[in-house]
Amino acid sequence: MLDLVKHLDKSKYDIQVLAFTQGEMIERLKSMGITTHVIDTETPFDLRVWRTVKKFIKKEKFDLVHAHGTRAFSNTFWASRSLKIPAIYTVHGWSFHPDQKPLVKNIRIQSEKFLSKKANQVVTVSNSNDQLARNLFGSFESITIKNGIDFEKFNPEKKTKDIRAEYGIPKDATLIGYIARITRQKDPLGMLKAFEKVSEKHRDIYLLKIGDGDLREETEAAVEILQKNGANIIFDTFRTDIPDVLAAIDVYCLPSLWEGLPIGLLEAMAMKKAVIASAVDGTMEVIKDGVNGLLVEPKNTDQLSDCIIKLHLNHSLRTQLGEEALKTVRENYSIQHMTKEVEKVYEQLLGSGETEKVISDNAGNDKNASHIVKANNH
Repeated sequence: MLDLVKHLDKSKYDIQVLAFTQGEMIERLKSMGITTHVIDTETPFDLRVWRTVKKFIKKEKFDLVHAHGTRAFSNTFWASRSLKIPAIYTVHGWSFHPDQKPLVKNIRIQSEKFLSKKANQVVTVSNSNDQLARNLFGSFESITIKNGIDFEKFNPEKKTKDIRAEYGIPKDATLIGYIARITRQKDPLGMLKAFEKVSEKHRDIYLLKIGDGDLREETEAAVEILQKNGANIIFDTFRTDIPDVLAAIDVYCLPSLWEGLPIGLLEAMAMKKAVIASAVDGTMEVIKDGVNGLLVEPKNTDQLSDCIIKLHLNHSLRTQLGEEALKTVRENYSIQHMTKEVEKVYEQLLGSGETEKVISDNAGNDKNASHIVKANNH
């Protein structure tokens, strides 16, 4: 969403952001000169905030709501429909998952089906997410607009900071990067189990783990135990200089249990890194196993540790995968293409060439956000 807000045509769209929780994203948007607002809730379908959201949208006379994620759209669709404002729902991975209990999963499926029918346009970020909804919902239509990367920001040729020196990591050690939210979806504990097996065989491999989330305390405790047993692990909760971090690592790992289309994976590939990722959802649309990365089965820590060791020992394979990864992203996942496709949807729904004003609702660090467009002639 940050990249979309940054690259939307400012001669046509005047952008604001509405957030449902405070967070680093809000500060970054403010630094970009984007007007932001916060209506606090961490709950999807929170009827307590619906009238507040409607009052806000009505006051500002917005023309278009663009919601990113379930929580954002579940708390904005009523206002947009009541005010007869078109709404876009971008799905960055569905809220139902294979590992949920049947009752919970079914409730989530029905909720997503309901929300999809309330949107004027559903946007999916991967073909797999689109197909899954078609299989489960019966009647479903979406436009697939794949995530894009800012190649000026993620450029392997740019000079970067010495992250290894900052953390005390030897220059000749193999550095594995895990840069993701510390949540069940990204399986941080599974990553640690795999690295424990790696450390038992190779002491010249380091793991740099960066992220925050609801499994942070459990992850920190597991890291401390492994560190005491001699594993080379650095755990940091937050950084804004991700291109510098990616430049420092040798291999990027993303052992997700499910995905939409992971931007972190695309960013690592744009930095010409060898990647190891779970064979799930949109990830499988990006990675061809053995060509531009390595795929492993989710929760298979043995397979993950074997792949890490394989790339540790085979420098030429690392280089080959990194070069193919960069080629893949450059050819298929640019932020400019993504933004143009989103603007086409805006134009179709708004039906005019007038200058418009866009606001984005951000629910925090979990990809839940909405844009709202306001024509300047209103």
